[in-house]
Amino acid sequence: MFRTGFPLLFFTAAVAALNSADAATPRPPDPSIATSDIVLSINASDAGPKLTWIQSLSGTGAANLAEEPLPASVEFDGAQTPLTWKHNESLDTIEPHKIALVYESQNPHLRLVWKWEARASFGPVEHTITVKNLDTREVWLPMIDSLRLAFHAEPNIAYRHFYVEKGADKPSPQGTHLETISGGYKWTGTSSTYGDRQAGEPREIIPAEFVFSDTSWTQNWYAGIEFGGRTRISVERANNRITTALGLNPAPGPFRTRLNPGATFETPTVFLGAFSGGPDSAANQLRPWVRAVLGNQLTWRDPHYPYVVNNSWGSGMAVDEPLALRMIGESKELGVEMFHIDAGWFRGVGDWFPDPKKFPHGLAPIADEAHKQGLRFGIWVDWTQAALDTQPGALNVRDPKVANWLVNDVAPDWKPEEFKGQTIDIGVPAAGDYALKEVNRIIDDYHLDMLEHDGYLVAEGCTRSNHPHAPPNRSTMKVVHEWGGDFVTADNSTDVSYHATRAYYDIYARTRAAHPGLIFEICNDGGRMVDFGSAAHGDYFSITDSYDPLSNRRAFYDTSYMLPPAMLESYVEKWPTPRRENFLYMLRSGMMGWLTLMMDTSAWTPAQHETAKQAIALYKEKLRPLIRDAEIFHITSRPDGVHWDGIEYWDPACGEGVVYAFRGSVPNEPQHEFTLDGVDPAQKYKLHFQDASSPDRTATGRELMRGLSVNLPQPLSSELVFFSAIQ
Repeated sequence: MFRTGFPLLFFTAAVAALNSADAATPRPPDPSIATSDIVLSINASDAGPKLTWIQSLSGTGAANLAEEPLPASVEFDGAQTPLTWKHNESLDTIEPHKIALVYESQNPHLRLVWKWEARASFGPVEHTITVKNLDTREVWLPMIDSLRLAFHAEPNIAYRHFYVEKGADKPSPQGTHLETISGGYKWTGTSSTYGDRQAGEPREIIPAEFVFSDTSWTQNWYAGIEFGGRTRISVERANNRITTALGLNPAPGPFRTRLNPGATFETPTVFLGAFSGGPDSAANQLRPWVRAVLGNQLTWRDPHYPYVVNNSWGSGMAVDEPLALRMIGESKELGVEMFHIDAGWFRGVGDWFPDPKKFPHGLAPIADEAHKQGLRFGIWVDWTQAALDTQPGALNVRDPKVANWLVNDVAPDWKPEEFKGQTIDIGVPAAGDYALKEVNRIIDDYHLDMLEHDGYLVAEGCTRSNHPHAPPNRSTMKVVHEWGGDFVTADNSTDVSYHATRAYYDIYARTRAAHPGLIFEICNDGGRMVDFGSAAHGDYFSITDSYDPLSNRRAFYDTSYMLPPAMLESYVEKWPTPRRENFLYMLRSGMMGWLTLMMDTSAWTPAQHETAKQAIALYKEKLRPLIRDAEIFHITSRPDGVHWDGIEYWDPACGEGVVYAFRGSVPNEPQHEFTLDGVDPAQKYKLHFQDASSPDRTATGRELMRGLSVNLPQPLSSELVFFSAIQ
């Protein structure tokens, strides 16, 4: 259920409830900041600020044993200079929804602001540390973690750690991880702007953690990072403590970043929440908060969001004007709401103008025709890629200006791939200015309603010493050439990523201000940049680069723990569908979030065409409202394609829900019992089986929590079971 609003009076009531709760739980008399789900106590000592206490209003609290030390030294005038910090109380902010503590160092003159803020009346609280250089000379800052926590671990309590992989390339066989935090447990998960994983390396995570006990709230928290650059989260258990650290990735390091006079460094913002129950409990608190606080509210106010899209990539790079116009007509007839031209429309990589052979009249007339038919129009572009085209407007690697923007020099015989070239570092102000102008030109010239970016867009490694980021140590630097471009790993990689990611956010924030109705799709080769920073600057994600039904369901199962399902796009590609049941199975595997068709719909039989039309109408009328507003429960194990799997949506505000039921390939499993969650045991519900696999009936919530039986005679088939509270 979607929640929003920010009544300041709430915080007074929340803190009062904290102070009147279980008197047996000792609480420090520190300033507190609260939402309806968490209360944090903050201490401002001369030695430095500290988060002292974390508590759920529905449970007991726990002392945070971790220190969060202020930077001990900086590199200044070519030497390591120790810092002496002093609390400047006159500059502090102590408000019900925000606490900002200010510390200053005089030589060099630096100001550090340690801030906690609640931007919604529910959910987690955000934390950011900023350091401003008030001196007249540059300084080099060391690593500053965004957040450190440590809690006493009771020896007789089982603690669990839950995290989720990105679905990049193809979802792994595991995807979601639920680990036991036993003595000696030590884990680090990383995230970046692309995640070019080498053999033997673990997959990147969506940067968040859920840590909880099956039997006690005492240390039940979730935390995540609102940044798409190179970050890491670590969890350890040792010496009767569970500790965690979140922030920039110190590896391969050592990290340092330049701070010019007057400039400000900001740690990646982190959020911290408290919950009771398992992963679904945390997720059903986190997702509405992402929508209310990070999401673009103009997009969420559109009742057609998430859209139904027809994408040209079913024909690959062969897209041209006749194909586009035919697809627009088919989209209109099917009830699709957006037409999306994928890669293949441009003159060349880095030359983002329509190919005159494919689109002799340009893209604007295609957009105008889509608009005439009542459709939105969007295109694919990888706007930080440079290549070899020499026509006016092309980003050419041989241009000396452009060559200095590249993450690495290209060889004399270098050639780009079909739609990938060499990445420019948009952390360079001139490169960022070019990208901002080019992105806005594309939007204006081609009459766009949606812009998709793809590929290795935001650099996280660079060989240059004359860019704003730290110079690399060339003796340890590695350069790997893949997919037409270079991936650089060096001690400066995290700083490269920091500057480039900030520039990317600025470009999209300024572009959105100029085009407030525009929708941004974040692709990055299918799910390599799925994170909370991207969620704050884009509108939806391609969550995997594999589009078969099982990959789509696996990627959705995983990612829907972390992000609103309306933001999670599944591409539905051509797949064997000898029977109607298989055809619906294929479509519904991509209909649990944002639905994009990626196939030649003209090849469908008349019966398939009519089935798809009916399925799209049902999606828009009954499924989309639940996808936007309802809670989600992962009511089966993760899909394996062999056995049954399912997802439950339930919206208590309107008393409506649906179970997506999928039967696997095993021939001897025609029936499955789904155990529902979130329903009222005493309430009666009306059940409707969309495909009439069973007669409609009524059941109590208690019966549904014991098991909802679904019968499907055909393997690789599906059913939608709608249920509604009987008033």
